[in-house]
Amino acid sequence: MNAVKNLGILQMAAAYIFIVILLFIVRRRGINREKEILISTLRMTVQLILLGYVLTYVFNNVHPLYTILIIVFMEVFAIHNTFKRVRVELTPKLKKTIVLSLGLGTLTSLAYFLIVVVSISPWYDPRYFIPIAGMLVGNSMTGISLGTVRLVDSMKNNKHLVENALMMGATPKAATRDIVNNAFDSAILPTINSMVGMGIVSLPGMMTGQILSGTPPLTAIEYQIAIMLGILGSVSLTVILFVQMGYKTFFNKRLQLDI
Repeated sequence: MNAVKNLGILQMAAAYIFIVILLFIVRRRGINREKEILISTLRMTVQLILLGYVLTYVFNNVHPLYTILIIVFMEVFAIHNTFKRVRVELTPKLKKTIVLSLGLGTLTSLAYFLIVVVSISPWYDPRYFIPIAGMLVGNSMTGISLGTVRLVDSMKNNKHLVENALMMGATPKAATRDIVNNAFDSAILPTINSMVGMGIVSLPGMMTGQILSGTPPLTAIEYQIAIMLGILGSVSLTVILFVQMGYKTFFNKRLQLDI
């Protein structure tokens, strides 16, 4: 199997022609996105270059402390990004629920995947821990963001229905059952949809990277199947924890709707 082909500076520079094409299109169409495109491109480049140096150091100096610091940073950034991406008002109780759900859901799924599925030793091996953690946390962040928006919007838009159910003697859990189920369904649907076309419509990034680096295709596919199931499990666990605890934040101690 051939070794991976390194990209030179000129080849990397040539890849940025796609940004130039995009800038030309948005300017020609009168779409005011030039600044956002340039900033996002610059941030991506700088962040990935810095990450490359960090990972090189961590891979050459394996220590559980470095791995723990990186997963803590991932979780904190994911929580911060969730708060920033969600365009609805979040109460302090709902923010605490997001923190608890995202942390517990992703760490539980990650521990199971690394110990049971991959069976790495030591558990903090950064070559496995960091990329797998990044995929689980990143997808769970997207899932909980979607679930949060749907839960908050649905609770506000269907306030009268929930109140009517409460007046008829329903418990908060029963009165919000459909809302909770819809929020959960909306949050996991993108992950399920991505699995449907995988291998036919698209080749996943992880599998593509492994193949380009010289890994046999069947081995790369085995890892891709496992990681996709891990992602689905992490997203599902994170979101179900959130919606099951999240709906309770809309009620006071007397089980009255408080929106």
